[in-house]
Amino acid sequence: MTTRRRFLTISAAAIAFPKVTQAEALYTWTGTALGAGATLRLAHPDAKAISARVAAEISRLEDIFSLYRKDSALSQLNRSGALQSAPFELLECLSLAGAVHTASEGRFDPTIQPLWAAYAEAFANGTSPDESTLNTARALTGWNKISFDSDAITLRPDMALTLNGIAQGYIADRVADMLEAEGLANILIDTGEFRALGTQPNGNAWPVKLSAGGEVPLATRALATSAPLGTTFDQASTVGHILDPRSGTPTPANWREISVSAQSAALADALSTSACLFTTREEITACLSRFKGTRLEASHRL
Repeated sequence: MTTRRRFLTISAAAIAFPKVTQAEALYTWTGTALGAGATLRLAHPDAKAISARVAAEISRLEDIFSLYRKDSALSQLNRSGALQSAPFELLECLSLAGAVHTASEGRFDPTIQPLWAAYAEAFANGTSPDESTLNTARALTGWNKISFDSDAITLRPDMALTLNGIAQGYIADRVADMLEAEGLANILIDTGEFRALGTQPNGNAWPVKLSAGGEVPLATRALATSAPLGTTFDQASTVGHILDPRSGTPTPANWREISVSAQSAALADALSTSACLFTTREEITACLSRFKGTRLEASHRL
């Protein structure tokens, strides 16, 4: 599988603290998060301690959402088909996913994991999934086949979920909440999706550049961009990773990328993903209108 690797970056410019001393110089922490490189830059007397708490929070959330940590809450759910006393964060993500599923008329559906796995396995072996394999995987999808409440999450046999279309944004939101609770402002968080905590130190919006061209000014707001061919199953980069749960096939590559802004990075993340499965800008706008304060910031066709 080929992918355009994204990096998690959290930056607070030193100018945000005009009386920064040498002991309070810009501190940079680097590590990994969400399977990618991570950077946290802060100019604050407690920057090292704050960075450690942020890294711990990201790791805690990965223990909930990661498909690559075998003991994460999501991995346990997919393995056993049920999860008792599920973490609040997982339930919150599922609730939002359900709202976007409805608004997008089924285009956003975390139950596509069996389909995603079928494509990934086939292309790893140098081929594409045959019709029988796809039919089997399609039978294991369907948002109406899962149930969840504060007591438990339950899947039908052999089903599995992926929250890759919403969890990156959700983690950005949680990191923003944590930093705001620390009394910090003028911060731009990038977990693959952007969340601006306030503005730049000079009061201007953060200029977020889009790979397809142009930029979006971001202030106290979130932005997510999805690209159907941003991650592909094949080496030729022609079979995109955003699957249509209704057909079980990759979305036709109508769009180079789509950017959506909202108050929540999780919501922007899910909406930009589902937007790639619409045919027209008018359809995308109609979907976004179901959520107060969301905007289609950019839509670039191939």
